[in-house]
Amino acid sequence: MVVVGGGLAGISAALGAADGGARVTLLERRSRLGGLTWSFQRKGLWFDNGQHLFLRCCTAYLAFLRRLGADGEVRLQRRLDLPVLAPRRPPSHLRRADLPAPFHLLPSLAGYRHLPVADRLRLGRAAAALRGLDPGDPALDGTTFAGWLRRHGQSDRSIERLWGLIVLATVNLPAEEASLAMAVKVFRTGLLDRADAGDLGWSTVPLGRLHGDRAARALAAAGVEVVTGSAVGAVRPEGDGWVVVAGDRRLRADSVVLATPPEQAARLAPAAGLAASAGLGHSPIVNVHLVLDRKVTDLPMAACVGSPVQFVFDRTAAAGAIRGQVLAISLSAADRYLGRRPEALVATFAGALGDVFPVARTARVLDGVVTRERAATFRAVPGSGARRPGPVTAQPGLFVAGAWCATGWPATMEGAVRSGASAAAAALRHLGSASTTSAPCPPAPTATVPVGAAGGHPADAPALEGVA
Repeated sequence: MVVVGGGLAGISAALGAADGGARVTLLERRSRLGGLTWSFQRKGLWFDNGQHLFLRCCTAYLAFLRRLGADGEVRLQRRLDLPVLAPRRPPSHLRRADLPAPFHLLPSLAGYRHLPVADRLRLGRAAAALRGLDPGDPALDGTTFAGWLRRHGQSDRSIERLWGLIVLATVNLPAEEASLAMAVKVFRTGLLDRADAGDLGWSTVPLGRLHGDRAARALAAAGVEVVTGSAVGAVRPEGDGWVVVAGDRRLRADSVVLATPPEQAARLAPAAGLAASAGLGHSPIVNVHLVLDRKVTDLPMAACVGSPVQFVFDRTAAAGAIRGQVLAISLSAADRYLGRRPEALVATFAGALGDVFPVARTARVLDGVVTRERAATFRAVPGSGARRPGPVTAQPGLFVAGAWCATGWPATMEGAVRSGASAAAAALRHLGSASTTSAPCPPAPTATVPVGAAGGHPADAPALEGVA
């Protein structure tokens, strides 16, 4: 079997297939594994391209970390506690109480300072209605979350300062654009169905170590051949199997998993029925990393409302800093920031940070770095559900994986891992659960690799911009 793409979906697929007895070769266009979760070093400190949260309900991702031997390098809250900050206002906390779902959130919602009392009293109406919706109902994918909330008595302020805060971070779209189906999945699975489901987790080490380095070791131990720096130029059926062309190398395989972005998958396999998926579109994420000369907060992470800052993470220890503080500001659905110069973004968010952490007004910015993932996730707008395929394509032996596939989840690490596991299971069924080989064959006389050939990432690399 050949897996094309070394992101979380590809790693998950390769490990799942190898654990099922298949011989697997994984091809990755870049020089590293980990996909859209990667790290870089600058001036002696480590930075992640973006910050990622997971929840206790992300069972596939937690199992994936255990499979990598990385479960000791994350922090998972014992009990949900999300500080929510606003400029010049006391903080509020979204905490779970020692009550059964959905009542575990009632005390924190009743005291949520960022909404007037009248709005707080109406929150229960929408929450109760959400619990009655089935995330798998296709009809829910026909409307926006904000539109549904307004029909259930929620004010614009409630949408902005509570409902939209959560959906923006999980779906990577504002509530005005996000599909109701994806929002229902987030709120039911993550907050309403089980009391402990929403406990927050995050990496305590650079993501390149958590996913990339750990995955390389796990794949090697599983017997998976990993070839990085290998752009795939063609995937085509041949006889009763497949040929994958990567540079001057040709691999024969009984099955192939394309764990690439949807447009690359559709281009590599035009007969696989993926044209609709190629039109899913993208929603970007921008991160502004600030190295400060002093500590400005004791919070490991926080959300913000009424501020340009959306989420802020303390990455001091993960960065390897021994003094000062390293903060990462994560901006979802960040279309408006893509064209801004890095020095302007650093200045804007350093100033905004002072509005929520007053001590930051006295801090000096020693360094600033901006990372941009222009194609961070697909756009989960109404109608997107019908464009998300399952792992099985129209061509026997060809499978797809990625957070854009029909996992029932938004484009998250959980969705990516689930998709890889589903693709591996489907491929093993296709192979009759028997071992398969991916053996090199003589190079094609005129094998070429077109520009933008698929690997685990979009062809346009995310921008990395520093401000001294």
